[in-house]
Amino acid sequence: MPKDNPEVLAFVMAGGEGSRLNPLTADRCKPSVPFNGKHRIVDFVLSNLINSGILSVYLLVQYKSQALIEHVRRTWTMARFMPNHFVTVVPPQMRNGPAWFQGTADAVAQNLHLIETHRPDLVAVFGADHIYRMDISQMIDEHLRRGADVSIATLPVPREQCSSFGIVETDDAMWIRRFLEKPDTAAPMPGRRSHALASMGNYVFSADVLIDELRRVDGSMQSDFGHHILPRLAAERKVLAYDFTTNVVPGVQDHEEPHYWRDVGTIDAYFDAHFDTMGVRPKFRITNPEWPIYASSDPFESAQIEGGAIRHSVVGSGCIINDARLDHAMLRRAVTVEADAEIDHCIVMERTVVGRGARLTRAIVDQDNHIPPGEVIGGSPERDGRRFHVSEGGIVVVPRGHFPPPQRPAGLAPPRRVPVP
Repeated sequence: MPKDNPEVLAFVMAGGEGSRLNPLTADRCKPSVPFNGKHRIVDFVLSNLINSGILSVYLLVQYKSQALIEHVRRTWTMARFMPNHFVTVVPPQMRNGPAWFQGTADAVAQNLHLIETHRPDLVAVFGADHIYRMDISQMIDEHLRRGADVSIATLPVPREQCSSFGIVETDDAMWIRRFLEKPDTAAPMPGRRSHALASMGNYVFSADVLIDELRRVDGSMQSDFGHHILPRLAAERKVLAYDFTTNVVPGVQDHEEPHYWRDVGTIDAYFDAHFDTMGVRPKFRITNPEWPIYASSDPFESAQIEGGAIRHSVVGSGCIINDARLDHAMLRRAVTVEADAEIDHCIVMERTVVGRGARLTRAIVDQDNHIPPGEVIGGSPERDGRRFHVSEGGIVVVPRGHFPPPQRPAGLAPPRRVPVP
């Protein structure tokens, strides 16, 4: 008989290098990449867990993790009188030798002692790379009701996109018969021949089943859930496909995409997802008070707009807009836009100054840049490609600190800035 209130321990896989998001990941891991006005990508999975009542969370990190560690320290600290409620960063412990995490399953296997210490009923293993809302308690309820050993969150994708996802093949009752990691083709999902069921990279395990599997992983080459563990479990255990399109999150408005989920693993996908959050009727509304996406505390003053023309834009706290023109601009905190500058379909990150008369079009400008007056970025793939990374979709990416501030006269102190990693 399943418990009414099972104990759940969560592992969030936040070690991704994010090479396809380079140069945004040149100095930070993918989960710590900024998103929207004041969030980072990792905030979405952590908010979903906390809002779902899952309050014991280990964040497994690896590549370039310092910015992520600092963000979690500032944003996700639980009260000290709640010992079982925590978000704790766990780097590779190298308990079994001098090796980093060799895959997602190996990352959890290296921390098997944490599961054995907490002795939960269920273990949630979730990715940290996606933009979405999900009430995970509904997935847990289905897992328990059906008596599953493992549940995998899934959503339909066109069959021609199978090679981009882990694909599950199920019977009509949604029991998984095969798990295929990025196959060229796969069987259609029940009742919808044009689509297959893709894994979202979010799993719920009965704890005893996961412990048995992790002991099999220990010391072996089978280090990844998608490539090794889940295909074997689909053949040996009761593995359920949880249908994400049945998940109901409070506060989602009629004009929103009801089951919004985006893998922002490329520059183009990352860029497009930002603009899904903008406008009066966005596909994905960040400010849902019934299911908040939590962000770091904000040390900046309110934005100051001296004049100009602003259309369909987000202006973060501490920004100063001085007679500039913004059209579909996403400005994070403490951005200054000087007179006659134009920003069109761009993301501009913290502490950047856009100089007088500069023109930015379809660009992502990382933190701490001082765009010179009259500079033109975007609109010419050939010209832009000689200086910057340009994505397949034509998005220009200006790396962090590419344009340093101008030299100041001797003896003049620079203005004080609040640090944001």
